[in-house]
Amino acid sequence: MVATSCSELLFQTKFTASHPHKLYRKFSRSCSQTTSLSGSSSQARTYLSIDSTIKRTGNVGGPYVYGPAQKRSVVGKTFCAVGVSTYGENVAEYQPHLHAAEDKVGVLLLNLGGPETLHDVQPFLFNLFADPDIIRLPRLFRFLQWPLAKLISVLRAPKSKEGYAAIGGGSPLRKITDEQAHALKMALEKKNLPVNVYVGMRYWYPFTEEAVQQIKRDRITRLVVLPLYPQFSISTTGSSIRVLQGIFREDAYLSKLPVSIIRSWYQREGYINSMADLIQKELENFSRPDEVMIFFSAHGVPVSYVEDAGDPYKEQMEECIYLIMQNLKDRGIDNYHTLAYQSRVGPVQWLKPYTDEVLVELGKKGVKNLLAVPVSFVSEHIETLEEIDMEYKHLALESGIENWGRVPALNCTSSFISDLADAVIDALPSAMAMSNSRNISDEDERDPMEYAIKVFFGSILAFVLALFPKNGTRIQESSPLKVKKEL
Repeated sequence: MVATSCSELLFQTKFTASHPHKLYRKFSRSCSQTTSLSGSSSQARTYLSIDSTIKRTGNVGGPYVYGPAQKRSVVGKTFCAVGVSTYGENVAEYQPHLHAAEDKVGVLLLNLGGPETLHDVQPFLFNLFADPDIIRLPRLFRFLQWPLAKLISVLRAPKSKEGYAAIGGGSPLRKITDEQAHALKMALEKKNLPVNVYVGMRYWYPFTEEAVQQIKRDRITRLVVLPLYPQFSISTTGSSIRVLQGIFREDAYLSKLPVSIIRSWYQREGYINSMADLIQKELENFSRPDEVMIFFSAHGVPVSYVEDAGDPYKEQMEECIYLIMQNLKDRGIDNYHTLAYQSRVGPVQWLKPYTDEVLVELGKKGVKNLLAVPVSFVSEHIETLEEIDMEYKHLALESGIENWGRVPALNCTSSFISDLADAVIDALPSAMAMSNSRNISDEDERDPMEYAIKVFFGSILAFVLALFPKNGTRIQESSPLKVKKEL
């Protein structure tokens, strides 16, 4: 997979009664860059070398200690709208009681989806691998996209089924997302904003295309798109936005619909408070809470996404951790903490430090009490229930850590849902038609030869990794990048 590449996808979806799981897609042009949307200061953090000593003043993990970030005025500010518009400072406040009669507001929650039963695993994997963002083929070989997706999904299904069987036979992601949608609708109604809330999944039911068609049937007049990823990445929020742009630009009604997209919300005060509340509550389960290492684990991305494609994910993640720890410090909680990244695959370099390696290192350094915090996930799913709760817990205990705890995902935590409702209200004034906005993939193909070379070799690498992994693979439903070792 090539980190500097992205796709604007046009979908033509056909559903049949006899094969409801099949998703047929047509793909359009590719591009080489995506816009950095963090909107925050680019001040660099300090990286200090570490040997055997854990230093009190920073994060611990791998070969680095992350020094404290410079304090930034970002709490409560969210970035939205199609293009790079922001809101929160120069936009008039949206007053629901003045607009209710004239607007029919919709909220679209975006997630990646996951197989609900073991029978769903293979078609879910097919949809995943049929996406050019996962296996990139040069234009001349794109006719192989579906055959390759079919082959790889068939080969991978048995191993993937084992992982889902371990957590009950399927992903709970749809059920939890539906519950979050209902809770968000109720929260907005309490704030005097009646809305229709829709759920659109990237690779499984209900597909984004289905949700968009329902939005059209309901004649929504103003739409807020809320990806359920706190931090922006071109592999999650970026991919879903490209899908929407393709659908909306091909439809006369949708292309004129005012839309506001909340690209990231990791720095919202309500989200930070909710995360800190959960951490504080779980710390109380330890006999000596002040001795507990707070271990943040986020899903990883290849380093090239950050360095070559300008993905703001790493910077946003580090800033998110800083804000959470500052919130805890204000409560008198000043534990050691570290951030690591899980679910890497293959020979390419992914964001470091790696979760499994840091757990082993912490055990060697004598850490006995550890609280795992799945920071990039707002719903329980296979990466929390199987990877963290089973694999990483086993590794931690095996490495010498004696007391293990895990902060639950936010799910439908009331303070979290209330803050999402506020984010929706904040976003409404910036809504604009997609046809009048700049595509995030417009800055493309400045060097066609370099792009073609990267796509070609990236496709070969992705194909080899998918067919011949070292220890078997599992596909995670929380990110399209997750082709994970050791099912």
